[in-house]
Amino acid sequence: MEKYVRNITLIGMPASGKSTVGVLLAKRLGFSFVDVDLIIQESENRLLKEIIAEEGLERFLEIENQINAQLEAFRSVIAPGGSVIYGEQAMKHLKEISLVVYLKLSFDELKKRLRNMEDRGVAIKDGMTPLELYRERIPFYERYADITIEEDGKTTGETVDELRFMLEGKIIKRK
Repeated sequence: MEKYVRNITLIGMPASGKSTVGVLLAKRLGFSFVDVDLIIQESENRLLKEIIAEEGLERFLEIENQINAQLEAFRSVIAPGGSVIYGEQAMKHLKEISLVVYLKLSFDELKKRLRNMEDRGVAIKDGMTPLELYRERIPFYERYADITIEEDGKTTGETVDELRFMLEGKIIKRK
């Protein structure tokens, strides 16, 4: 028997379109949209980059893991931060409550979209280059993904349409 989808979680690198694709997909499916970065900022009363600057990357990852691991949602498209894949409890929980979709971008496409990682509050170790971060995260995204969507050469609308088509008949219509 096929698993019916009650939530969809979008994972991928910063600038892969988790929020943009997420909002449009939620509208087309009649789901809610959950931006976990905003939940973290509200719970901590600070921007992501402030949490990282004031408490360090490890503490930020702990906070992110805890909030994602406790997230409750139904009929929602969930967009966690790109570093969610470092949190084992978070990913275990998200896989239990949702179908996990990896929005995959080539590094060249990522460079075009991503200008300044620090301004975006990207969880990156001191001295690490964007290419190193990309190479480090890809195996995690691939391991946790139920579905992978290749985004290179597609518009946001095409990505959303492809995802909607893949999910056809698998969505829970009501509680």
